[in-house]
Amino acid sequence: MEQEKADKPWWRGAVIYQIYPRSYQDSNGDGIGDLPGITGRLDHIASLGVDGIWISPFFTSPMKDFGYDVSDYCDVDPIFGTLNDFDRLLEVAHGLGLKVVIDQVMSHTSDEHAWFAESRTDRTNAKADWYVWRDARPDGTPPNNWQAVFGGAAWTWDARRQQYFMHNFLREQPQLNLHNPDVQDALLAASRFWLERGVDGFRLDAINFSMFDPTFKDNPAWEIGKRTITRPFDLQHHVNNQSHADIPLYLQRVRALTDAFGAIFTVAEVAGPDPLPEMKAFTKGERRLSSAYNFDFLYASSLTPGRVRRAQSNWTGPVEEGWPSWAFSNHDAPRCVSRWYDGAYRSRFAQMTNALLLCLRGNPILYQGEELGLPQAEVPFECLQDPEAIANWPLTLGRDGARTPMPWTLNDHEGGFTTGSPWLPMGQGHLEAAVDVQNADAGSVLNFTRRLLEVRKASNALTAGDISFEEVNAPLLAFWRSCEGERLLCVFNLGPSPQSRPACMREGADVLLASGWSQGNMPGPVPEYSVWIGRA
Repeated sequence: MEQEKADKPWWRGAVIYQIYPRSYQDSNGDGIGDLPGITGRLDHIASLGVDGIWISPFFTSPMKDFGYDVSDYCDVDPIFGTLNDFDRLLEVAHGLGLKVVIDQVMSHTSDEHAWFAESRTDRTNAKADWYVWRDARPDGTPPNNWQAVFGGAAWTWDARRQQYFMHNFLREQPQLNLHNPDVQDALLAASRFWLERGVDGFRLDAINFSMFDPTFKDNPAWEIGKRTITRPFDLQHHVNNQSHADIPLYLQRVRALTDAFGAIFTVAEVAGPDPLPEMKAFTKGERRLSSAYNFDFLYASSLTPGRVRRAQSNWTGPVEEGWPSWAFSNHDAPRCVSRWYDGAYRSRFAQMTNALLLCLRGNPILYQGEELGLPQAEVPFECLQDPEAIANWPLTLGRDGARTPMPWTLNDHEGGFTTGSPWLPMGQGHLEAAVDVQNADAGSVLNFTRRLLEVRKASNALTAGDISFEEVNAPLLAFWRSCEGERLLCVFNLGPSPQSRPACMREGADVLLASGWSQGNMPGPVPEYSVWIGRA
């Protein structure tokens, strides 16, 4: 077992803690979190027992999409600090044993990027083909029917070039032409810049949007059915504006670069209704990415044993087939505690979902505040910042409710997040769940999550083992994690009422961790919203 631990790369089975920098800790009183603020809170993160952090974009940006519209890949936006601040963050994180993963946005830039400024000047300049330009149809309409994620056509007219440019997201996020090898070279050079500074990995944002069908065929229509449609994007099968077959070939170039710097973690975000083939293609073998995650859980309206089994059953083979990552909440999705539960046992439910996330085979990504069991905040319309939330209000929860400030202390101004006015209001009930409150409570979600991470870190079965499911009746979920003679049973009751104890829960077993039970090895029924982890 110890030899296997020594042989596998640090990232396989690692727990990554996601930080949304605008909302983590403000160090200068402007109401926006920053890099020095993160550095000042790394002790908290290290105390959890996670293996590394992923920091959402902090690069120079006009912030139309809060950093996912990059205008300079190789610098820090002044609202977050300086390159020296980032270097200091790296130094402190590494001193605490934490790896540092950062975003790479490779499918588009900001329209204020110097590359786009040059590309749009005329049709013959050196970067004329760095973005996706097309002539209008004879009637002046866009080149095809492709729609943007945030609403409207995926094309905007530019009077300088007398052409349309493509954008899968906001019009301020023009699509890069990754079919152009020069664009690939420039993006890889930007990644090298951060690798040379010492980062340990990259999360590749919306990477399945990075290449398109160069024949620009229309997307076929999607059957509406009884769905409520908030954006035209959802009326199409996105087979031509994204997911091109050459993307894995570009990812091989990414992997070749990162391999020159050692065991670098690369994880792809893969959105869409059928993400599995792309995830497998992006991660297969030793020449592509380390891992990928999709939205199996991020937008799911309920948590069921069937959903968990289906998601895990796709990744039960050898590591060569690819290695998954999992997230229940993040900066783009409403917090899972609110999506999946509305009742009096919220803390217990949060302990159960954190345990489930950390017991799945793959890499868990724990979003800031998940260790506290924070619910989704309700942000009033007049305080909204997210362009998608504003456009679709009130039909969607939007993303702002998952991006509200981290609550550190119950009695300090704005929960200790800032001395000024926060960019988003503190979430309802979040102060009562603040870090200082939960630190002092042995039974809190925070302290349970720390114990859970201790159990995971000590177990090769949980970090790198196989998974197999017991046949139990819903809402029970039971599975084994096994590796090199170690075999752990993980039992969850995902429902609101006690369930009969399944036969696989041997009375008197060695209980490693339990939540919701008056005694961890109690032989009675399995309590509602509970978890039990024991050794066979």
